[in-house]
Amino acid sequence: MIIRDAVEADLPAIVEIYNAAIRARISTAQLEPVSVEERLPWLRKHSPESHPLWVAVIDGQIAGWLSFHSFMTRCAYRSTAKISVYVSDTFPRLGVGRALLEKAVTHSPRLAINVLVGCIFGHNEPSLRLFERLGFERWGSLPRIARMDDIERDLVIVGRHI
Repeated sequence: MIIRDAVEADLPAIVEIYNAAIRARISTAQLEPVSVEERLPWLRKHSPESHPLWVAVIDGQIAGWLSFHSFMTRCAYRSTAKISVYVSDTFPRLGVGRALLEKAVTHSPRLAINVLVGCIFGHNEPSLRLFERLGFERWGSLPRIARMDDIERDLVIVGRHI
């Protein structure tokens, strides 16, 4: 597995993975599929120097991705980043999510990031376990904050000081 900065040519695979997550209703509050064109500005906002977007590549195929985002726009939060991790259904249980998350933890000091935060649906037990195995703690819960297909979902906030 190789983890590298994403480039525009990776966007169709990134979107495909994200749209599969939208359909699964377990890891994103987005309800409608997105297009490559819609996601292009999002990709361009990422920067290897501050808020990277990484892809994990296995046998020439994108197996997953991780993105860093500003946690909040106020200056006092500039050393905190929200991260998102998505793994392709084609590469389950191969450690893709773990490898991406481990790299985020070890690389954060070079990005001047002291705190990583994740927002995970309460019913997404695999992601909650993954983050917890890598030293993230449950910092909060927002009960029944999301409504998807007439089901109310909790959002769990996890975090880790670097």
